[in-house]
Amino acid sequence: MNLFFAITFWFATAVITLGLGYKVRQYWKTEAPLLIPTTPAPTTQGGVIMRMIREVTLFESLFKSNKWIWILGWMFHFSLLLVLARHVRYFQEQPWFWVTLVQPFGKYAAYTMILGLAGLLLRRIVVDRVRYISSPSDFLMLIMLLVIGFSGLIMQLFDRPDIIGIQNYFINLMGFKIVSLPINSALVVHLVLVALLLIIFPFSKLLHAPGVFFSPTRNQADNPREKRHQPSWVANMPSSNESAES
Repeated sequence: MNLFFAITFWFATAVITLGLGYKVRQYWKTEAPLLIPTTPAPTTQGGVIMRMIREVTLFESLFKSNKWIWILGWMFHFSLLLVLARHVRYFQEQPWFWVTLVQPFGKYAAYTMILGLAGLLLRRIVVDRVRYISSPSDFLMLIMLLVIGFSGLIMQLFDRPDIIGIQNYFINLMGFKIVSLPINSALVVHLVLVALLLIIFPFSKLLHAPGVFFSPTRNQADNPREKRHQPSWVANMPSSNESAES
């Protein structure tokens, strides 16, 4: 099991790093053919930056469209952020001060994360129009995240593993060393699903995390009169006079 998890997490780390880097590069190089910011939109670059900050931190557009889904979505994402921050300690011998500070908040955020996920899954089952556009992967992704959360809670409440041993294992894993990993059933389920999540991340809808920064409906300024939007392939096309001459 020590060797299995070592190879699995080395592979998963390589996949998410290279895959995410490739997708971000692809997004970066793909130009928007039209100026299509969702109105009302800011008319300056500074306004676009502020809009993007509100979108990423507060889910502004979701708040305007559906308050209940906004509550569930924001609850899940903010709780996930706290849970991930809490897990940073497993990769540090001396955790940063903010990692120590966030520990109690991350502990209770696991409950709100599961509540948010359960609500989002129930929405896909109950709401007809959402169920109609949902693919099997949408349900499986939510179920997998729920099982990850539940397995973490089981370890927290009932079947506590050796935290120091797990920390020592992953710290050595970053140095490409394999040591003994204290194993229990909940930890095996938790780690297997986390590794699977890392592997499928660059190829799933979870890419909305970096993708929101490249959405033309959010990252464009509404200034068609002041500045003409012209993709590079249009700018490099020969003019009508040049075409006629040729």
